[in-house]
Amino acid sequence: MKRTILVFLFVVSLAYAVSDKIAIVNGRLIDGKEDAVRDQITVLISDGKIESIKKNGRVPAGYETVDLRGGTLLPGFIDAHTHIRSVSSAKRALESGVTTVRSASTPNFQDVGLRELVKSGAIAGPDMVAAGVFVTPNLGESVLADPRFGALMDGVNSEEELRTLVRINADRGVDVIKTRGTERAGLPQTDPRKQTYTQAQLSAIVDEAARHNIPVMAHAHGDEGGYAAVAAGVRSIEHGTYLSDRTLKLMKKNETFLVPTFTTVVDLTEPGGDYDNPVLFIRGQHMLPALERTVKQAYKMGIKIVTGADTYYGSESVTRVGMEITNFVRLGMTPMDAIRSATSVGAELLQISDRTGTVAVGKEADLIAVPDNPLEDIRAVQDVVLVISNGVIALNRLPFQKG
Repeated sequence: MKRTILVFLFVVSLAYAVSDKIAIVNGRLIDGKEDAVRDQITVLISDGKIESIKKNGRVPAGYETVDLRGGTLLPGFIDAHTHIRSVSSAKRALESGVTTVRSASTPNFQDVGLRELVKSGAIAGPDMVAAGVFVTPNLGESVLADPRFGALMDGVNSEEELRTLVRINADRGVDVIKTRGTERAGLPQTDPRKQTYTQAQLSAIVDEAARHNIPVMAHAHGDEGGYAAVAAGVRSIEHGTYLSDRTLKLMKKNETFLVPTFTTVVDLTEPGGDYDNPVLFIRGQHMLPALERTVKQAYKMGIKIVTGADTYYGSESVTRVGMEITNFVRLGMTPMDAIRSATSVGAELLQISDRTGTVAVGKEADLIAVPDNPLEDIRAVQDVVLVISNGVIALNRLPFQKG
């Protein structure tokens, strides 16, 4: 039996082994950093890394050639706010063009497990920055995730309780701590404007996380909780619906990132959507213009904005990062800046710019292709036809022919 399991794992690993050599030809390149678009590029990939980028470059013998047929090559997308917790969801995220994700918490450390399985090559999925269990006043069913959580069953509010939860997360190997400044928006019985943790409590979380060299992301719709989180030193604000200019100015000063998860708030306004509830529908009518204002003002002030789909990646969610990019352009971003929000700026937030986020020699071969030019029609980013992650072709719908 043991031998059978080992053989199975070996075969699975081979199924996702890094392709030896790939040449991508006959396309334009948006590298995720520069304004310039390069035409007729040839990108060589070897051992999971980008080996060279040349105009009309020669393809050496031994390379598998992928012909873009005039399509556009971009860096793989980064989703900085997701709740992936299953193997099938990880695969769907990858095939949508998302090659890196930052978890916004899972109830039982599923993100930590998925991160390791993807890293080993055992499953297909995006590279994962894991948050583990949410640092929130009531752990709910997450108390089952670790025996040490038994001490926190009555709540997570005192400084020692907060530090304990951060320490357990760190011990379980998380890459980021997720906490909250305000209540949720997606439950009828909660008020997203209401503050949960004080600045002192949030400072204790940030301080304990810093002792483990771990950044903190903070859920915050309301302004008071958002300001407290920024003042406490979190790395990013998630959502930010009702942020005032005072809070945005502090974010600019502290270089705090904004992950607005705009598309999720749009969902609240759509009857019969993911949040089919009359209370949430009315709530969405108030939240959407407020978040539009936040995103527009943050962009005007030069605050770094990053895409976050805020989804489990069910079968209906596979174009959400592309939708977020498209919505950013509708709100006033240039197409190039919107693309950067899902590539190089996302990598900066996740502190992985040395590895991914741009198409550059020596970086991981995390690449996607779309058949049209997104600088002419940003909706093209929702039509991913090629995905390469760490040098492995995860999706190939080329040659793509329009109907």
